[in-house]
Amino acid sequence: MAFGMMRLPLLDENDESSVNQEEVNEMADLFIENGFNCFDTAYVYHNGESEKAFRKAVVERYPRDAYIIMDKLPLFTITSEDQLEPIFKEQLERCGVDYFDYYLMHNVSGFSEQGFLNVDSFTFTNKMKEKGKIKHLGLSSHANAEYLDNILTMHPEMEFVLLQINYLDWENEGVESRKCWEVARKHRKPIFVMEPLKGGFLADVGKEAEKIMKDYNPDASIASWAMRFVTSLDDVALVLTGASSLGQLEENIKDFKNFKPLNDEEYKIIGEVREIINSNITVECTKCKYCLDACPEDINIPKLFDLYNNEKIQDLGDWTAVGNAYVNYSKIPGVGLASDCTECGMCVEECPQHIDIPDVMKDVAKTFEIEIYGFTN
Repeated sequence: MAFGMMRLPLLDENDESSVNQEEVNEMADLFIENGFNCFDTAYVYHNGESEKAFRKAVVERYPRDAYIIMDKLPLFTITSEDQLEPIFKEQLERCGVDYFDYYLMHNVSGFSEQGFLNVDSFTFTNKMKEKGKIKHLGLSSHANAEYLDNILTMHPEMEFVLLQINYLDWENEGVESRKCWEVARKHRKPIFVMEPLKGGFLADVGKEAEKIMKDYNPDASIASWAMRFVTSLDDVALVLTGASSLGQLEENIKDFKNFKPLNDEEYKIIGEVREIINSNITVECTKCKYCLDACPEDINIPKLFDLYNNEKIQDLGDWTAVGNAYVNYSKIPGVGLASDCTECGMCVEECPQHIDIPDVMKDVAKTFEIEIYGFTN
């Protein structure tokens, strides 16, 4: 298990840069105390503060042999060769290390082609590996299976692959989790897993699906089913588990320490749960937040989609809690409401899940601002 540092606890939920360093330190301590040592970060996480938070929580408090650090080259921000070395050097400085144990080409896909087709980023990272600045070089991808197959054929030097895999996306025609897993196995690459909980979505699957899981095993957390699904897969070498609080990390550690492969009956239950979720799911947002900087109206797209999914999927009766959350959000100065969306499409270009965000945002506005809560912007 790796500690994914993409969704760290915040002092201000509306400011991605306001990382709660004290809680991150506690989380790092708990993680290491329980025998885990791999931390995953990236140049863009928390506007660069994730790498710094790792340094403060781990590098400045533990010896170098006590941890493994994994970082990523932000291909989607790179447009010229002269960016490569400064960014890489900045990452080393932010993290406070002399080398990266694992380093990835971040999201190799059509979304980031400018950073590796027009710029020879692969050659650069291979040179950094030759110099000892990178111990193991791989790639992450949100592309489909055919694209991944082509990339791994072109770059057999990649040592491992980080893929979005979870039981909800396993047969999803857009994400193609199973097919990408099969491609990685065909190329004999160790598989690292991201989004095992689909941005936390699979920790709260709704009352109907939850009942099926709890009837079978009342002591197992809902999240543990998703963790066991990915960990039971062949050739999965590492699972990245994001945590936004000490409590979430405690639950993740518990699940991995008590891991048992899924049995046939449990796979059947997961199939039933998948069908229930797919019959009700509205928007498959993982809350990666890549869309935030692209929105000219300062709409907190992941937050609104989270509320929207809760509204549509959860059996919350009169929806009071969700409605109040939207009303409270609307009162925050400077934030955009769903109805502020101008359909510019800039967010769509940033979305790894290929969501038609402007189209969904229309229904978010209709649902919260007109039909249920009766106020307009």
